[in-house]
Order: sequence, then structure tokens, then C-alpha cells
Amino acid sequence: MNLSPNALTILEKRYLRKENGKVVETPEEMFRRVARAIAEAEFAFNPSIEPEKVDEITEIFYNLMTSLDFLPNSPTLMNAGRELGQLAACFVLPVGDSMEEIFTAVKDAALIHKSGGGTGFSFSRLRPKNDPVRTTGGVASGPVSFMKVFNAATEAIKQGGTRRGANMGILRVDHPDIREFITCKADNNELTNFNISVGLTKEFMEAVEKNELYHLVFNGRIYDQVPAAELFDLIVEHAWKNGEPGIVFLDRLNEGNPTPALGEIEATNPCGEQPLLGYEACNLGSINLSHMVTEDNTIDWDKLDYTVKWSVRFLDNVIEVSQYPLEKIDAMVKGNRKIGLGVMGWADLLFKLMIPYNSPEAIELASRVMQFIQEKSHYYSSQLALERGSFPNIEHSIYKGRPMRNATCTTIAPTGTISMIAGTSSGIEPVFSLAYVKHVLDGEELVEINPVFKKLLDTLEPSRRSAVISQVIETGNLQKVQGIPERWKRVFVTALEISPEYHIRMQAAFQKYCDNAVSKTVNFPYTATKEDVRKVYLLAYQLGCKGVTVYRSGSRTNEVLTIGKGEKKA
Repeated sequence: MNLSPNALTILEKRYLRKENGKVVETPEEMFRRVARAIAEAEFAFNPSIEPEKVDEITEIFYNLMTSLDFLPNSPTLMNAGRELGQLAACFVLPVGDSMEEIFTAVKDAALIHKSGGGTGFSFSRLRPKNDPVRTTGGVASGPVSFMKVFNAATEAIKQGGTRRGANMGILRVDHPDIREFITCKADNNELTNFNISVGLTKEFMEAVEKNELYHLVFNGRIYDQVPAAELFDLIVEHAWKNGEPGIVFLDRLNEGNPTPALGEIEATNPCGEQPLLGYEACNLGSINLSHMVTEDNTIDWDKLDYTVKWSVRFLDNVIEVSQYPLEKIDAMVKGNRKIGLGVMGWADLLFKLMIPYNSPEAIELASRVMQFIQEKSHYYSSQLALERGSFPNIEHSIYKGRPMRNATCTTIAPTGTISMIAGTSSGIEPVFSLAYVKHVLDGEELVEINPVFKKLLDTLEPSRRSAVISQVIETGNLQKVQGIPERWKRVFVTALEISPEYHIRMQAAFQKYCDNAVSKTVNFPYTATKEDVRKVYLLAYQLGCKGVTVYRSGSRTNEVLTIGKGEKKA
């Protein structure tokens, strides 16, 4: 297997089986364990299947992963074929407006975190602060104070040490406590196990555009009316300060809801790419686009087709094999059978094709590639339905009357660690830096040079090559490097060299052909203004994105990725 030293470090720390703290599994054995466990589902679907046929499918799954052409989400790699057996990454739990419902959600989240999953919640059903509580004669403490309880529970668990517990907290923009929510992460030490996003509505966005007043309501009662633009500016200001809160467009999430009869979508998973109903979970996997290239540097559509076909089957099998922490989740997941096939290595693919990320050509190619993946995944899901039956809730869905195995097929995840294992760029993000230092669990530092760039460097004579590398490690990009072709500088652009507008246009190009949503961070330089952030939020709304996360470089401490030696980037 072609694994980088970084990939091996990550696998040994977090993925390979350990006994008494000692690693007792090679990467190949891990992939064999996963392939075998996922292929076992074939017996459940077809009890009369020949064992040799299952062996063949095991081999296909094994090759899919060991070639690093496709990788499933982290819990599948960690837990498949092992006692824990919880293989999904994303969960959403409902939070009702009573002590019993709130603490049931805390307990359920604890069980999910313990099993390696991340959870999303909408706190919009909780009554506002200081509202009377009839049963006790006291007053309610409001959504933000209860978020602190969820945060503390996550802190106590830390997911058994393999993945940090992650939560998404969402509050509707019309909730009376919205101001407190928008500002609840102004201090970087508060709610450290939460990402937060404001759920924006169509009415709110129209009120912002028309500069109108907007009602804050709960249970049909109007609590206040505020200038919509003022509230929008408060969101922008805090996002500019430290990236929190993000925004999600609730109406868009529900326009894409395949089973509206089963309920409204109010929340997403921690990174925002997976909108789900309460008690729903989703397992994700990503195709490594940097491998979908022919010898003469064009897109290998046949290989991409093959990879989509087997990835869809793999992810559908995962649903069957996974052991969910709650019966309610098991029933919801098996009722809708949502899968989320996405991509990683997009920036590296563009490097290989010598297309700048910030060019109309790249935006157009993004649409073509994602449309292909979307159409093929739907086709293979419908083929699986003919073989295995459609998802049970299909009669309550937009697919009523035609075969479809999975209520959703595509999701674009951030692919943080799995892209590092695959040795490629994460999700659809541009590269942060052509050479960077990554801080992983336990404060260890890893240095990495972009592999596609590394190959190009090999065409330079040795002394020139090492001079370029040391300059790039210093700054993270090529802009000040002397004596290299201008075309290299144009193609090998990094996140902060790309205008925020191009970040959003790229997100929108992928969103257009994606069932679920797209995880994408819009990177701003430290010098960006609040007005720059505001423009991006409005552009995201205009272009059909389902949500946005922005991050201004250097606005937070303890950042995950560091560009070169100097400027920081999360």
C-alpha cells in the first residue's frame, strides 16, 4: 500500500486495533477487516448467495480502499468487524421542551459520542429564557444554558479517546433568544465541543434585503420585533471575529428533504453537510478524485463510474452491518437508508489537470463531475432497489412510484482525517498550503508537502528544488518564489489566495448536484472586513447554497492547520 508517513501515524494512533495499548493490526489487515465485515451484509440481503461471490465482493471492497480510490467515514474504518460495530458518522437528535426530553437527548448524545459519532441538535423548541415554567412556578433558563449541559457531557466522554466529541447546535433566527445564541461563542473557551449555526428562513432573508422589521416568536406568540438587517449584521460580526456562528438556510434544507411526510429537517451533523430528521443517522464515504485521472491527464470517467457503483453498494451494506446505539435510530436509518457519497482530492485533481481552482473552467468542471456522480449514484441506487427492494419509507417520499434504495445518495463531507490517510486534499477545499504543519491528537506535529506539487518539484534540479521547498515551507505558497514558471503560480493557488467569491461559487457548483449539503469553509485573510463576510453570506444565499461557514485567518488560537511556519489557518 502507498501510505505516507503521516497516514501511518494517524492510522496507528486512531484506527488500527490495539491490545493493551499496543497496535496489533497492519493497515492492510484493517482494510481486510472492514471489507469482510461490510461484504457480510450480502448474506443478509440474499441468504442463498454463494460464499465465493461474497469473497469476490470482499476483494472488490478491499481493493477500493487499499488503492485509496474510496474511503468510508472514520467510524466504519475504526469499528467494522469489531465489537463496538457502530459505523455511522452523523446523527441528529430531537430536543423537546421538557426536562425529560432535554436529558433524554443528553443521554442519547452521550451514547452516540461513546460509539464514535457526532450529533446535531436544533434547540429551537426550547422555550426562551425567563419564560414561566408552570409545573415548578419558576422560569426557564433558555436554549443556551442547556447547550452548556450538552457541552459538559461531551467533554466528559471525549468519545473514548479516538475522536473528539462533536456537536452542532442550531437555533432558528426567529427564536426570542437568538441574540444570546449568536454571541454564545464570542469567548473561544465557551462551548468548545459545539459548532453553532443560525437557522435562517426565507422570510428573514427577504426582510434583510428590504430592510424590514422581523418578528421573534415562540409558540405563536410575538416576543419582539427587530430590524432584520441589524440581526444579520450581528451574525456577520461574530462570524468575522472567530468563525462562529455559521448559517444554514432552513427552507433550502427542506426543499431537499426526500421524506417531508416524516417531518421537517431542523438540524445537521457537526460539519453541516448532512441535514437529518430527528433520530436519523447517515454513513458517508468519499471518492478520491485525484485518482480519477488518465495517463494523459484527463478525467477517467469509466473509473469514476466503476468507483461510484461499488461505493454505493458498500455504503448501503454499511447500513445493514452497523449497530446503532438506539433502537429509534436503527428504525429511522433502516426506514430511509440514507447514504452520503462524496469526494476528496478535488484541489489535487485540478493541480494534475493544471486548472486554477479560482477559474471559470474549474467551476464548470465541478458541476460536470458532481452531476456525473449524482446521476450515477442514483442509477446504482435504483439498480440496488431492483435487487434488494426500495427503502421502506419510499411511499412517504419524493421517489414514490419508482425504485430507489436510498433516500439520499450524495453528501460532500470535509474528509479531515480520511483525506490525510488517502494522501490527498480534503473534500472540495483548496489546499491550505503547499507545505504545512498539522497538529494532531496529543499535540504531535506532522509536516506535509502537497504530493502533486512534490512531483512537479522533482522536475527541477536538486539545489533549485530545495531552495523552492524552503521558501514554500516559510510562506505556504508560491507567490514570492523566484524563477519558476508563472503558470505554476496561477495553478498552485492556496485557500487564502482564492477570493471568497470563488470559494462560494465552487460550493454552489457542487451543491447543485448534491442530495444533502456541502461542507466548505470560506477562507478570508486576516485583513478581511465585516462587509466582505456579509457579501459572501448574501452570495451563498443567491447561488443556492444550503449553508456557509467562514473563517478569517488568525482569528482563533489553537488552530488545526498552520500554513508554512507563519500565518495560521483552521
